Amino acid sequence: MPDILCFGDSNTHGSAPLAELGVVRRYKRARRWPWVMARALGAGWHVIEEGHPGRTTVRDDPLVGEHRNGARVLPSMLESHKPDLLVVMLGTNDLKAQFAMTAQDVALGAGRLVDMAQGSGFVGQILLIAPVLVEERGCLAEMFTGAAAKSCAMGAHFAQVAQMRGVAFLDAAEHVAPDPLDGVHLSAASHEVLGLAVAAKLQEIVA
Repeated sequence: MPDILCFGDSNTHGSAPLAELGVVRRYKRARRWPWVMARALGAGWHVIEEGHPGRTTVRDDPLVGEHRNGARVLPSMLESHKPDLLVVMLGTNDLKAQFAMTAQDVALGAGRLVDMAQGSGFVGQILLIAPVLVEERGCLAEMFTGAAAKSCAMGAHFAQVAQMRGVAFLDAAEHVAPDPLDGVHLSAASHEVLGLAVAAKLQEIVA
């Protein structure tokens, strides 16, 4: 039974769009994209859901804690789970105004995670997903000032990073868009669409 580790942020965690800061809801397991993916793949697959709201690729966040730096926690997760397939979808939180990162910087951060995984000896195949676009809306608009334009360039940079490292690639923005309530998080309907898209891509990878 292949093990799939889904490593991401709040959109992998299943956080629902926010009407106001501090009021957090999470979709039930069956509605989150990793579990939609699991159903589509069938009983022969085992999904390890590892989404953490606020997680970045390689950056410490002084406001929420360094433990949300993906590079700090990925090695232990790989050593613990030794997944046959690693799915990485991170980068949205790197676009927060406080980090002042370019789209290329964010993609290179994701590339660093791929490098770590490839060098670990604990991973089979890797799928790198460019995250959905960001829209500066609602209660998250100020936090993500300037992110909308940057996010439009991320797909191309992520694709280049994946190609250079010889790993599979999927651009989530080609399949889904953020909910207009907060411009960052996915609706339940979008989780369904994304889960099916990722499942189809993984079936290509292992074919």
